[in-house]
Amino acid sequence: MHPDVSADIAALDATMTTVEKVLDIEELARRVDELEQMAADPDLWNDQDRAQKVTSELSYIQADLRRCRELRQRLEDLPLMYELAEEEGGGAVEDADAERVQLREDVEAIEVKTMLSGEYDQREAVVNIRAGAGGVDAADFAEMLMRMYVRWAEKAGHKVEVYDTSYAEEAGIKSATFVVHDPYMYGTLSVEQGTHRLVRISPFDNQGRRQTSFAEVEVLPVVETTDSIEVNENEVRVDVYRSSGPGGQSVNTTDSAVRLTHVPTGIVVTCQNEKSQLQNKVAAMKVLQAKLLARKQQEERAAMDALGSGGNASWGNQMRSYVLHPYQMVKDLRTEFEVNNPSAVLDGDLDGFIEAGIRWRMREGAGAE
Repeated sequence: MHPDVSADIAALDATMTTVEKVLDIEELARRVDELEQMAADPDLWNDQDRAQKVTSELSYIQADLRRCRELRQRLEDLPLMYELAEEEGGGAVEDADAERVQLREDVEAIEVKTMLSGEYDQREAVVNIRAGAGGVDAADFAEMLMRMYVRWAEKAGHKVEVYDTSYAEEAGIKSATFVVHDPYMYGTLSVEQGTHRLVRISPFDNQGRRQTSFAEVEVLPVVETTDSIEVNENEVRVDVYRSSGPGGQSVNTTDSAVRLTHVPTGIVVTCQNEKSQLQNKVAAMKVLQAKLLARKQQEERAAMDALGSGGNASWGNQMRSYVLHPYQMVKDLRTEFEVNNPSAVLDGDLDGFIEAGIRWRMREGAGAE
């Protein structure tokens, strides 16, 4: 085996050993056993929320454990693959090289997981998308971004629950709120927060002019009971109205949609995708709590004079450009990561951007300390 190949395999082995230590493989296996016992208890499903949390965490940890074990096995098989390739000759060495390149990508992808160590990184994520400047093109772009995140989540097997969609009159959406379930979704998606910019020939302009439009993405951690985010009912104004679909038409005959206004902060949350007014109020309250938790985080960060080091982009912070004309490119303005296939990105191929964003946040955090 060539010395460079041996050195590369040794470096991969060292990275994988670090990953196994940080993720604590033995503890993951112990937790899987514990969760399997809980999932086998027939009484678990008496509490639907708890049951879903247990089964979600179980499938997530099982996937992590399986991934680590598969990578370790492939790493142990690689030297043998090279030995056999050198005996066989021909294209076998090229196959071994291709496996080594792929293995490096896969090890680096799981290494990113070890960088999710922030206070709320293990939480599920609430994602808010809002159309910005650019009229109907911005509303259309907001809907494209929502589809992009939903597709990304579905491809990775994460459940998405849409709480609210406010449709624009001509096309697209004014705003949307949805939750991405599974542990670590907040830590993973929080690097997507900020202002996204689209440049293209507008399909809504009869003269075929180029249009720049903007949409804003906000990512919040789902609030848990340990957070002490108390919301005084007397400080929340509740308005009910009829849910509306595309074009503004009413989609049901009862006032089931709910708008909550938190009077002290002016935060407004709407939810219309559940069937009943009570379900919509519960979902809207979850989002309001998440927004209040994020506000508390910002205040604490400001008090420590550490704003900007945690990777939480402000609303005005432009973080990614999607250019469809005069050339094809999606570029992250913080990490410099770019690809020349916008249609794949808008179809949910986001892993490269998310991994680059998490590494960038880690470097920024280290530089600020």
